[in-house]
Amino acid sequence: MEPTPPHIQTHAPYQLRHNFKLSIMETSLRLFTVVFMVLLLSAGHLQQTEAQSRCDSVEISWCLQSFVTNIPPSRECCRKLKGQEACLCRETEDPTFGGYLKLPGAKRVAAACGVRFPKCD
Repeated sequence: MEPTPPHIQTHAPYQLRHNFKLSIMETSLRLFTVVFMVLLLSAGHLQQTEAQSRCDSVEISWCLQSFVTNIPPSRECCRKLKGQEACLCRETEDPTFGGYLKLPGAKRVAAACGVRFPKCD
């Protein structure tokens, strides 16, 4: 009988069953997580009003350079900002972009774009 080459590992039957069970458990957990996230996202989407469904704080990113500098806003910035006008108060609470909306430059850019910047509570 020839010796087993070093690159081929032999496993006891217990180890193979144990690894297979872990693999099934990991796969099941991942599948459960994905299904759970889809359900959460769809439930949240169903509860939004029509105006809220158009709110997307990422759209404001087109204006960040103008918010923090004296560079005039681009046409694209103004177009995106106008699309978010109804959402500006809500978006001031966004952890990523909300701080930029609280800067004085945001009101300057809104005025330059013809967007009414609301007074938020």
